[in-house]
Amino acid sequence: MAEVETAPVESRARRIVYCGEALNANLSTLSVSARERAAKDAAKKEAKAALAETRDAERKAAAKIQIKRVERNKRKFVTVVAGLEAHGLDNKKIAKELGKKFATGSSVTKSPAGAEEITVQGDVSDDLYDWLLEVHGKEVPEDNIELIEDKKKKSSAAPA
Repeated sequence: MAEVETAPVESRARRIVYCGEALNANLSTLSVSARERAAKDAAKKEAKAALAETRDAERKAAAKIQIKRVERNKRKFVTVVAGLEAHGLDNKKIAKELGKKFATGSSVTKSPAGAEEITVQGDVSDDLYDWLLEVHGKEVPEDNIELIEDKKKKSSAAPA
């Protein structure tokens, strides 16, 4: 029996780009009403894309990133970061970067509201704020970052 070698089959998606001349040649064969419909459809698609783009820009501008310092017990704290996914950042990648940067445990958890948030061990809220602006300053404007301080103040017990 003879051995038959099979070449690996590569599936490649083809992307066809037509030049302006080819498009005009194809459009010239269409009837006048078909050309008008094609122009209207193109205008609708452009308007829809522009509307979606402005909607995304407004959503990003309104989305806030919250950095909270939460007390676990007595003098132990964790830092919780929420709202990164609205700015196009991946929570898992950011959690891994934070763990390396601050040499602590860092993980993605679900908040009681159901949204994903990053929990970093330790009180690193100020450093995390600076790091976020330094590394991801292009994606996240400074105005969209909220630093929430939950530091408890010692109450002085005055005799009554």
